Amino acid sequence: MPFPALPAPPTVTASRSLDFTAIDFETANRFIGSPCAVGLVRVRDGVVVEERSALMRPPRTRAGFDPGNTRIHGITERAVAGHPVFDELWPRIEDWILAEDPDELVVAHNAAFDMGVIRAACAETGTVHAPLAYACSLVLARRGYDLPSYALPRAAEAAGVPLRRHHDALEDARACAGIVVDLVRRAGTATVHELLGGSGLAVKRLAPPPLP
Repeated sequence: MPFPALPAPPTVTASRSLDFTAIDFETANRFIGSPCAVGLVRVRDGVVVEERSALMRPPRTRAGFDPGNTRIHGITERAVAGHPVFDELWPRIEDWILAEDPDELVVAHNAAFDMGVIRAACAETGTVHAPLAYACSLVLARRGYDLPSYALPRAAEAAGVPLRRHHDALEDARACAGIVVDLVRRAGTATVHELLGGSGLAVKRLAPPPLP
C-alpha cells in the first residue's frame, strides 16, 4: 500500500490503551542500511486497525542485492525497480507512524536490527529521522515465554499467531504485533509501557547519528 504524504502529527495526550506500531524490514545485502521492504502494523486497544507495506530501492550507494539475502526473502533488484528509493520513502513512512501520536511506540522483533536499518540507511543518505520510541518483542518474549528458541516463528506460535511466510515484511510485522498483544494480556497489564516496567525494561529512543 502506498504511504501518502501527511501533515505534521497533532499534539495528543499519551494513550493508556494497548497502542503501538509493529515494524519489520528486509534488507538487500549485508549492509544493515540497505532496506528493500518494510511492513507496518498499527494496533489500537489491542486490535490491528491499519497496515502498510512497501518495496523500496536501497540507498543508491548500497543498492546491490546479495544472493544470500534474496534466498531468504525472495526480493530481487528487478522487483524493486520503479519503487521509491529509501530516502524518498522514509519521510512518508515516519509521517504515517507518527500521524496519530508524535510519541508513538514502535515495536520490532530484534529491534536492534530494525532500528539499525533506519539509523544506518538515514546516515548513508543524509536523511533525518525522528527520535522514535521503541521496544523489542524478542526481549519481551524471552521474559514472557519458556521456549527452546525465541526466533519470530517460535514466539509467534506461542502467541497463537502462527507465521506462515517468514521474511515477508508485513507478515513478520503482524507476528510481532500478535506477540506483543499476547504478552501484555498474559502479564495482566494494560499497555506495552506497563509490560516493560514489570519486566524491568524501559522504552528506548532511536538516537540521531553522532555529529562529525
